[in-house]
Amino acid sequence: MLKAIRCSLALPILWLSIGAYGQATQEQDRVHFGDIVDVDFVGGFEFDWRGGLTVDGNLDGLAEADPPIHALCRTEAEIASDIQAAYSKILRDPKVNVKIVDRSNRAVVRLYGAVRTPSRFKLMRAIHLRELLVLSGGLTDDSSGDISIFRPREVGCEQTAANGETVSRTMKIQISDLIAGKPDADPEILSGDVVTAERASAVYVIGAVNNPRPIYSRSEMTVSRAIATAGGLAKEADGRRITILRRDGGETRSIDVDLLALKTDPSKDAVLKPFDIIDVASRGGGKRKLPPQPEQNSRNSTKTEPPLRIVD
Repeated sequence: MLKAIRCSLALPILWLSIGAYGQATQEQDRVHFGDIVDVDFVGGFEFDWRGGLTVDGNLDGLAEADPPIHALCRTEAEIASDIQAAYSKILRDPKVNVKIVDRSNRAVVRLYGAVRTPSRFKLMRAIHLRELLVLSGGLTDDSSGDISIFRPREVGCEQTAANGETVSRTMKIQISDLIAGKPDADPEILSGDVVTAERASAVYVIGAVNNPRPIYSRSEMTVSRAIATAGGLAKEADGRRITILRRDGGETRSIDVDLLALKTDPSKDAVLKPFDIIDVASRGGGKRKLPPQPEQNSRNSTKTEPPLRIVD
């Protein structure tokens, strides 16, 4: 399943880029915090202005504008219309051109979790979830198949409340829906979004198996299936002495399993829980009494900021 997901996400993204450039994106065309806005009065330069926004979202320091011109999440044409109305009190029929000249200080998108290259992205054009995953190198083997997108309040310009105000919200996306081409599963990613590819819960198979390893369970997993996934029993394995070590609150309890007996009675094949440790004993070896400390997944564990990429 993961191979299919990686292949699907690694398809050429040219058509995505073309679509992004060919369609006007309302979000990108609106003024955000951090933008630099240029105001040009046609036919003169006395009132020309360039600057950013106040904390209230108004143009910061534009003279003669009373009340201040609100610019946050508005288009260049909307702002120009308000400036013309404000300056018509002192100028005859003013003509104003407004342009966002610098978008480089907008909030970045952060992509974390079960992806090959966690990254920060500075968006200079529209981008959707599928393309973002492709740019990160695709999903890793420990992906749970779910993605969450956290959209902070007042970072983007999406109106999510009934009264038109922005509110924080979290979207949940299933990779299977994204691959199936469902439109709602490939949302546009906005500046400031935090995208997390969720990790699957792991069980650990250790001892006398051919490939001791953590196994990331995306569905119900039994003891026999976990051992098979770890390469099966090694030559020295004692299939009658398998122990499940399970954390239960602050204690650890052990469950004995006879793998050979499961062949005659599959109903006894225990369903594993997240973080169970399956220890396969060797012939002549002793039984483990205390669970080992599983190796922590070091992938993406660094506390340093991930690399920054420009999407333009």
